[in-house]
Amino acid sequence: MIEKIKAILGKDNESLLTYESKTIPKEMLHLPGKDFIDRVWKDSDRTNNVLRNMQLIYNTGRLRETGYVSILPVDQGIEHSAGASFAPNPAYFDPENIVKLAIEGGCNAVASTVGVLGCVARKYAHKIPFIMKINHNEFISYPNKYDQIVFGNVDQAFDMGAVAVGATIYFGSEESSRQLQEVTDAFAYAHELGLVTILWCYLRNSAFNVKGDKDYHLSADLTGQANHLGVTIEADIIKQKLPENNGGYNALKFGKTHKAVYEKLTSDNPIDLTRYQLANCYMGRAGLINSGGASTGKGETDLQEAVKTAVINKRAGGMGLISGRKAFQKPMKDGIELLNLIQDVYLEESISVA
Repeated sequence: MIEKIKAILGKDNESLLTYESKTIPKEMLHLPGKDFIDRVWKDSDRTNNVLRNMQLIYNTGRLRETGYVSILPVDQGIEHSAGASFAPNPAYFDPENIVKLAIEGGCNAVASTVGVLGCVARKYAHKIPFIMKINHNEFISYPNKYDQIVFGNVDQAFDMGAVAVGATIYFGSEESSRQLQEVTDAFAYAHELGLVTILWCYLRNSAFNVKGDKDYHLSADLTGQANHLGVTIEADIIKQKLPENNGGYNALKFGKTHKAVYEKLTSDNPIDLTRYQLANCYMGRAGLINSGGASTGKGETDLQEAVKTAVINKRAGGMGLISGRKAFQKPMKDGIELLNLIQDVYLEESISVA
């Protein structure tokens, strides 16, 4: 399998697979493993029911008993419009096919809306862990607004048999304070009911996209701080976009940072940038899963990007990948192949933490 992964990575294979990190030592990290809950979570304030549901996620799919996760997220019908998301493969207008893809693709869990999961819950909630997303960016008002609003509640997730709830906060946006308060309350209640909490820690502010320079929505220092806010409200798992640059604080000339962040704790290598994201997840006590990004519509490019992201996440010390459009905007067999390739990166023992 390692030879296949090398072939898919192409020219990036040596720089990613042989890189040795000189920033934050891996010995300082709480790394994924089959004993992750006993080693990291058992002494926390999480209840027995939360720990049981965490373990259920870790014990499902092709990555069971490894401590790594592969999650299929499909809330793009709201976030990007149903037409834009499902027209490439209309079968996924039917929620049952979303759940089938997660099961056949060997995923640890499927994450989606209250509507998608609710309409097939009795048939599938006992077959694969459900993660119910409770808020979304409603994307039909004109002009478009960029705000996460509540679409479902924690009780609905519990009643349908979900093991976890997910939510997004647009850190940096005008509405972020309200979103932070809403999600804080929802996560506290979810933990009372025994549900795992997963936070999409995204940045959203037009000032972060500097024309002629870089998109600092993907800056390691800013996304790292978003992660740190997420674990502060007791998110058990953090979902974050893969970093593509650094120095957002300095370029935008706001907030507070330290020169050691750039001189000692990070480098230009994407593995080190991702490790800084992980450091802000309490050194990995809360697992870091990176998103797979949009599909290019080209099979080979999608496979390469997905495998590359998985290698970077794993070698940084992350917990896994959450990939949606690259998987469901294809025929199901091709989507299954992509998900399995992502999982193969985490199953491949020769790919170690840098």
